[in-house]
Amino acid sequence: MVAAISAVFVSLGQWQLGRHAERTLENTVTASRMSGQPTELVVVLAAAGDDLDSLAYRPVVVTGEFVPDAEILVRSQVANDRAGFHVVTPLLTNAGTVLVNRGWVPLAAEAPPVTAVPPPSGTVTVHGLTRVSQVRPSIGPTEPEGTLSVVARIDLERLSDQFENLAPVWIQQTDPSPDSLPVRLEQPDTDDPGPHLPYAVQWFSFAAIALVGYGFIIRKALPR
Repeated sequence: MVAAISAVFVSLGQWQLGRHAERTLENTVTASRMSGQPTELVVVLAAAGDDLDSLAYRPVVVTGEFVPDAEILVRSQVANDRAGFHVVTPLLTNAGTVLVNRGWVPLAAEAPPVTAVPPPSGTVTVHGLTRVSQVRPSIGPTEPEGTLSVVARIDLERLSDQFENLAPVWIQQTDPSPDSLPVRLEQPDTDDPGPHLPYAVQWFSFAAIALVGYGFIIRKALPR
């Protein structure tokens, strides 16, 4: 039994080491992408083809006109320990519609459009990072039928029903945040290795404790 438990602990430790390696690789790839020069979104989309996952966190620029009347809010978002929404405003471009996450607003913004923090009018150029569609987890809420004004996630496949010629990625706006709302989303911390290495050390320690502890028990049980 002790050998079996120790083997499980070792396996869990190895799994955490694998997760640490994956996180390190992910951080390296993300940092490399974010360090690139901003590129027109249409160029980035054309280069990626069907490999949409390769588009995550690439700096882009896109020009068009915001459509605040078609704005949506992403609920259950937290900033500085305060609950609120993310404001997602469609940007109408020559190539179709691009959803732009302009940032966080508090719960007081109960329904779109958020008139207290409207986007600029007329033709604008938005700088941001490309983000891929957010997939519903196995136990996550399901969006209702019909046109949505408040959503649980930016699910582009679901939202394509209400936006014409919707781009296969959305934009996390990175332009300098205004003094007022919305608060721009933070960019990923590519220096954060995550908790996996300490977890691996813990699991290996548990295995060592089980084996060493069992050895002491056997030694104590032996006749003197």
